[in-house]
Amino acid sequence: MGRRALPKIDPALDLSAYLLSVEGFPTPWDPRELFGREAPLEVEVGSGKGLFLQTASTHQPDRNFLGVEVSYKYARFTAARLAKQRATNAMSVHGDGLRLFREYVPDEALAAVHVYFPDPWWKARHRRRRVLNEAFLTDVVRTLQPQGRLHFWTDVEEYFDSTLELIASHTPLRGPYDVPERPAEHHLDYRTHFERRTRLNDEPVYRAEFEKA
Repeated sequence: MGRRALPKIDPALDLSAYLLSVEGFPTPWDPRELFGREAPLEVEVGSGKGLFLQTASTHQPDRNFLGVEVSYKYARFTAARLAKQRATNAMSVHGDGLRLFREYVPDEALAAVHVYFPDPWWKARHRRRRVLNEAFLTDVVRTLQPQGRLHFWTDVEEYFDSTLELIASHTPLRGPYDVPERPAEHHLDYRTHFERRTRLNDEPVYRAEFEKA
């Protein structure tokens, strides 16, 4: 399923407090500097239209959230969603999520990492481009706090199975733990827009969680 055109953003919205770039992070980086407070930090890699960031930051005000997205127009759209709701605990980051983890995120800085419906890169010669690769998983383990969680959802069974095998063979993460599907209470009661589209098309979603020992 391809991405649909995005609605226009209100030009009057000030996105300066919500839209960052990977290149703009200082080294070393103290996550407390972004939000001006000490709170558990969760990072979503591939935030798309920002539905997860919007709902998670609303329902969990005691936590901070960063969503990193390689597409500038989607990162900007997410920033606009957060600006509209005047979120104080969520920001959108434009750039390479793998680079953010590799070069900027400190050790044991994260309470959770979220990866939802990443590009499956169907062709065999492109599989190395998948975000859930050995190098990224090494950074996930490094940056998660003890008892920190990795959340992984996809609609591609082969990607799901191969990733679970990779996690089992190359990381000390515990799991996978099952994540049961629950009925949606309203039309946006989904983890992401992609989950919504997948489920409305009666297609399966494969979900798993892992924990750092």
